[in-house]
Amino acid sequence: MNNLDDLNKEAPILKKTVDLYKNFYQYLKSFPKKDQYMLGKRCEEYVLSFMELLLVAVGSSRDQKIRVLEQANAKFDVLKVLFRLARELKIIDNKKYLSLEVLAQEIGRMLGGWMRSLR
Repeated sequence: MNNLDDLNKEAPILKKTVDLYKNFYQYLKSFPKKDQYMLGKRCEEYVLSFMELLLVAVGSSRDQKIRVLEQANAKFDVLKVLFRLARELKIIDNKKYLSLEVLAQEIGRMLGGWMRSLR
């Protein structure tokens, strides 16, 4: 894989995850200062570590892929809970939460499909 386009063709879930990160990054600016450095940064870390695990999975052997994707799935589940918590604490409004949730659902379906195809 020579460039990002090749990587996106190999694993379209990466493009969706980048979109999720971009959306969240914009919303992070509107977090109250104390929440930016706690919940906001934690969400950001989970998105980035999820993306990192996807990149590792792309370059892994079939046997390793499933283990890496299981780790990614666990990170992603925590991320969804953190997004929900941000909404419940009224750090992000329902509209922002729904835009994140729509992307998260799509990514979840893609991840689930990828994992099923390996089993």
